Amino acid sequence: MTESEAQPQSDTLVIFGITGDLAYKKLFPALYELTLAGVTPRVIGVARSEHTDDSLRTRMRESLADRADKAAIENLADRLTYSRGDYSTPSTYTDLADLIGDSAVPAFFLAIPPGLFDDVSTGLAAGGLSHGRLIVEKPFGRDLASARELNDILHTHFPESSLFRIDHFLGKEAVLNLLVFRFANAMMEAVWNRNHINRVTITMAESFDISGRGGFYEGVGAIRDVVQNHLLQMVALLAMEPPINETPEALRDEKVKVLRSTMPADPATVVRGQYLGYRNEEGVAADSNTETFVAMQLQIDSWRWAGVPFCIRAGKALTETVTEAVIEFAAPPTSMFGVDAGGAASSATPNYLRFRMKPDNTISMTLQAKAPGDAMVSMPVDMAVDYGQAVGGDGPDPYERLIGDALVGDARNFARQDGVDASWAIVDPVLDLDKRVEIYERGSWGPESANPIAPLLTRREPER
Repeated sequence: MTESEAQPQSDTLVIFGITGDLAYKKLFPALYELTLAGVTPRVIGVARSEHTDDSLRTRMRESLADRADKAAIENLADRLTYSRGDYSTPSTYTDLADLIGDSAVPAFFLAIPPGLFDDVSTGLAAGGLSHGRLIVEKPFGRDLASARELNDILHTHFPESSLFRIDHFLGKEAVLNLLVFRFANAMMEAVWNRNHINRVTITMAESFDISGRGGFYEGVGAIRDVVQNHLLQMVALLAMEPPINETPEALRDEKVKVLRSTMPADPATVVRGQYLGYRNEEGVAADSNTETFVAMQLQIDSWRWAGVPFCIRAGKALTETVTEAVIEFAAPPTSMFGVDAGGAASSATPNYLRFRMKPDNTISMTLQAKAPGDAMVSMPVDMAVDYGQAVGGDGPDPYERLIGDALVGDARNFARQDGVDASWAIVDPVLDLDKRVEIYERGSWGPESANPIAPLLTRREPER
């Protein structure tokens, strides 16, 4: 953010739902790391639970029991206050206003279900607190219509410039590296288009299942859970044009252009699967049609990307846990070095550029080199670099980064309303399809019918 665009810093952070799991597992650790970095706002927790200042501080210390800097923990404890109240009761917000006092730009983190956003945003406005920043967690609706309805609720009291929609995926160092890799390396621009790239494949595979969260997952499914938000953001970062400058809005403008240019998903190029045993989970219907796996192809209607399929594969209870984006370049027109000593010919082989985020954080390129031996035969060779080792660290935790950004008003890594709407417009045609899901075995890569839609490029073995 340029100096001319610098925003006032929030000196007070209010967390609604501070007694929940998100605060315990993610927000307290993020505030601890921010404390180490010298970012020390007052923290006011609001919830319905029967806590006090002391009991909340004890819960915070338990959350940070494995952290080494006890002075930082006590620094956070000294800044932590609890305000008990019901989200629909006006007195909750008058009490909160008294605690906030004359803070110029308080920040309100809504770590609560979206169904309560209306109560809280209305209560904040009635309490004279709508001058602050509102930080909200995904999901941002269940479809395009509900996303717009949610935005209308939030915009009743808060302008878009004060809304910070958190998708923690956007705060990951490896995801942000996609942006830097693309635009800080001039050699990439010449080949980053339909003339040189055949296909882009994005995989988000998880070896674990829904782990007792059937009641939640049954109403969500893989498309709503990770495709509409996480994976479409990866598409935007990989396909966007260079921003006109370094400002947050310029970056978000280009991402939204990509999403608006992406054609609505075609049910004919979508495969939905469900792992065997999902229907035995508590909270899951015996005849459930919720997908725990999805593969789809998307098309971006632009000069740069026309005709290049963007393939997505995501699912649970798969062979391994891996998140990556693979760029498949065009193959050479002929295979000059494709005949071995026995006279067997092989076809020309494309190059691949792989951004892997899980289980390791690596960038690799698959190039062709001479295979050992007398024959002039090429073979694929991976040239890889461990990102964390190369740059001397893996960067901050996503919540540390995003909370810190929200406190200073930097919106570059947050979703904007038009981007949320555009993402839902892409997947809306394939939500809640009547066609039955295909059952797949645990530990597999999902239904076999998905392979033509999103080819398996994960852990590609060298061709010899």
